[in-house]
Amino acid sequence: MKRIIFFTMMFTALSVHAGQRAITDTGREVILNDNGTWIYSNESQHAAEKIKINEEQFTKPSESTFLLKSQKNNSAFWINTDKWSFKKAQNNPNAEYEFVLKGEDLYAMAITEGIEIEMDDLADIAFQNAKNAAPDAKIARQEYRMVNGNRVIYVEINGTIQGIKFTYLSYYYSNASGSTQLTTYTGSNLVSRYRSEIDDFLNGLVTQ
Repeated sequence: MKRIIFFTMMFTALSVHAGQRAITDTGREVILNDNGTWIYSNESQHAAEKIKINEEQFTKPSESTFLLKSQKNNSAFWINTDKWSFKKAQNNPNAEYEFVLKGEDLYAMAITEGIEIEMDDLADIAFQNAKNAAPDAKIARQEYRMVNGNRVIYVEINGTIQGIKFTYLSYYYSNASGSTQLTTYTGSNLVSRYRSEIDDFLNGLVTQ
């Protein structure tokens, strides 16, 4: 339980809210984060131009047979309940659902909201929040993917908080029904051990 709470506390720093947009006195649009930081909106566009496209088609595993639906937008998540337990989020007020790989040190959350946010902005805001929590945070991998017919951004972020090296592996998705951040997280030394479980979990993201 202590490990779950600790990782949840770390994860809270990366939670993405719909950033408010504002216009500066020079006419440039900025995205205002809840923590007081901001970025120019066109910085997201420039970053997006550098994001590679993974041509592989990603689909949900056949073993994931339980469909968990969001109540905030039309996202849904195919779960293998033999491996994963889930519940309504309690430790992180920004999330809708929390997940744990049974008996293991791999955790996940689904953060959903009804406001549509550009996927590039979602990924940028999450990274800025990660930098605030862990100044050494870096993006290890970032790419566009087609997951069950939907275009998402996949991002891996590595960083250190309180001496613990962690990795977040996330899908960011948004459409007219709202925005979704589906994230797995664990110690960086465990990523290779859990890689197949991480991929299977993330690839359960669909729309209702």
